[in-house]
Amino acid sequence: MIAPENPVLAVLCGADHPPDMAAIEDAASVRYTDERGLAGALAGADALFVYDFLSGAVPGAWSAADQVKWLHIASAGVDPVLFPGLRESDVVLTNSRGVFDDAIAEYVLGVVLSFAKDFARSLDLQRAGTWKHRETERIAGREVLVVGTGPIGRAIARMLRAAGMRVSGAGRRARAADPDFGVVHESAGLTRYLPEFDYVVAVAPLTDQTKGMFDAAAFAAMKPSARFVNVGRGELVVTSELIAALQAGEIAGAALDVFETEPLPAESPLWTMPDVLLSPHMSGDFIGWRRTLVEVFAGNFRRWLAGEPLWNVVDKRLGYVPSESQGGAGWVTGN
Repeated sequence: MIAPENPVLAVLCGADHPPDMAAIEDAASVRYTDERGLAGALAGADALFVYDFLSGAVPGAWSAADQVKWLHIASAGVDPVLFPGLRESDVVLTNSRGVFDDAIAEYVLGVVLSFAKDFARSLDLQRAGTWKHRETERIAGREVLVVGTGPIGRAIARMLRAAGMRVSGAGRRARAADPDFGVVHESAGLTRYLPEFDYVVAVAPLTDQTKGMFDAAAFAAMKPSARFVNVGRGELVVTSELIAALQAGEIAGAALDVFETEPLPAESPLWTMPDVLLSPHMSGDFIGWRRTLVEVFAGNFRRWLAGEPLWNVVDKRLGYVPSESQGGAGWVTGN
C-alpha cells in the first residue's frame, strides 16, 4: 500500500491533541477532530488515526470515508472500530500492539500481591489506628490461568512465573510446550479447566466468541478461594453474574480495570463490595504512554509513505494481529 502524494490524515482525538505530531504534519495535511466533526474530517481523507481509542464514533461517521485506505487505532484492542463496514472493506487496519504489555503485567502482579498480602485491609486498619496482626498468603506455587495468549497475556505469564507462580494459558487452540505458558487450554472448554486455578486473568480480545465468556457458569466452576482479574475488555464478563457470584461467595474476590459500561455507574454494587479492587481502565497507562502511542503510529506512517509493509496489521476476521505476524518497533514483539 503506497500513500498518495500530499496525503490527507484525519485524527480522532477530542480536545487533547496527540503530542509530537510535527513530523507527520510536515508530510501530510492533518485534520484534527472530535466525534462531532469526524464525518467532515473523513471526507476526502486517505487515512484515519484513532487516537481517542475509547471513542465509538467511527461506525456512525464511516459513510463519509470515501477514500480511506488505512486506519490505525492507538490501542491493542480494535473492537471500537471493527464494525461490518470496515471488516468487509479493503481498508488496512493496524493497532498499537506491544505498547502496554509490560505495564499491564506489572498491574496484574500488583493486584495478585494485594490480594495475597491483604493490603486493602492493612490500609483500612492503618487509617483506623488499629494494630491487628494477621497471617497472609504466599503466591509462590499458586496456579494461574491467563485467558488470552497474545503479547499482553505472554507478558503477564512471564511476570507471574518470575514471581514463582505456576501459569497456564487459554486460547483459541490447545497446545503443549508453549514457551511462556507451558500448557495452553482451548478457551472453548474453559469451564472444564477453571476449577484447577487460584487466579484467573482475563486478557482475551473482544470477539463474537469471547463476549460474555465469563458468565454464571464460569464463576460457578472456579474455586471458592479463586480471584478473578479482568484487564482485557469489560464485555468479556457478564457483570450482573459476576456480582452475583461475589455475593454468593462462589469466588473470593475480583480486580477489575475494565467494565461493560465506563465509567462504572455510581449505583454499581462493585464500588463497595469487599474483596473487590477497581481501577478506571488504567492498568496499562504508564507515564509517557501517549507519546509512545504516537511513536508507534509515526513508525507506521513512515512505512506508509515509503510503500513498505505496515506493522501490526489486524486480521479483521479474527479481530487481532495473528501470532505469526512480526512486530516492527523495538517495543513490539511478534508472538
